[in-house]
Amino acid sequence: MTEPNPSGRQKAVKPLPVAHYGVVLLSQGTRPEALNRAVESVLAQRGVVTDVVVVGNGWEPTGLPEGARGVGLPENLGIPAGRNAGVPYVKGELLFFLDDDAFLPSTDILAVIAQKFADEPSLGLIQPRVADPDGLPSPRRWTPRLRVGDPYRSSDVTAVWEGGVALRRDIFAVADGWPAPFWYAHEGIELAWRVWDAGYRVRYDGDLVVNHPVIAPTRHAVFHRFSARNRVWLARRNLPLPVGLIYVGTWFAISAIRLRAKDDALEMMRGYWQGLTQACGPRRQMKWKAIWAMTKAGRPPII
Repeated sequence: MTEPNPSGRQKAVKPLPVAHYGVVLLSQGTRPEALNRAVESVLAQRGVVTDVVVVGNGWEPTGLPEGARGVGLPENLGIPAGRNAGVPYVKGELLFFLDDDAFLPSTDILAVIAQKFADEPSLGLIQPRVADPDGLPSPRRWTPRLRVGDPYRSSDVTAVWEGGVALRRDIFAVADGWPAPFWYAHEGIELAWRVWDAGYRVRYDGDLVVNHPVIAPTRHAVFHRFSARNRVWLARRNLPLPVGLIYVGTWFAISAIRLRAKDDALEMMRGYWQGLTQACGPRRQMKWKAIWAMTKAGRPPII
């Protein structure tokens, strides 16, 4: 490609570098058709280079679409640790994590995300809008704002839905990856907090979409226990003491109001007790500057 210059000669224009993605899909091997659809939707992306690995959480992936590799883990390490396990096996300055029951409905999503990172150096992580492929109403948790409003509206956020996110690889490293001890629930909150703490923004992008079926998170028997436990661990691992006390107290009150079933309430209490008494991994206190930046973004880490 050339462009004119005042001398009348044609000056070569250096083409923009093509973005390289390391893509990690985590699966327990229980949804082979959905997994293949997810992998194929990544391999079909245009304008980028993708290095795709499927992490088998407790199994050895086989029969994958051509262009994807499998990495088997001898046991189920949980969701955050399983995602982390795939990162060393992929190359790329950008990372993309996709659940095995999600997929990319168009072939330019990763290219558009890469361009957004290039245009805004302050962006560290992007979560696309999530939509059910059959048109079912989206649950509010898919739009990680205190006031959800219009899910098509983009904004900076301080938490993410974890099933389809893109971020800069160097920021992922600074954030120490997904919080491995969590196993399940709220790992997207800590990752977002640590991206903010690294001095970068986290963006919910309503113009981009990832498809994922509407499924209740309470289908997991451990949901209420792990949700409560990990709220406490979020505070213990990241927040200054006064902020952490407010955060845990706020969520204890919210959970107590929401839960009606006795068994669910007992599971929640077990979770808070485990959060206080069990080891949660190393602590890395968030900077007050990051807390203020998150507050200006609409959600201080007290709720």
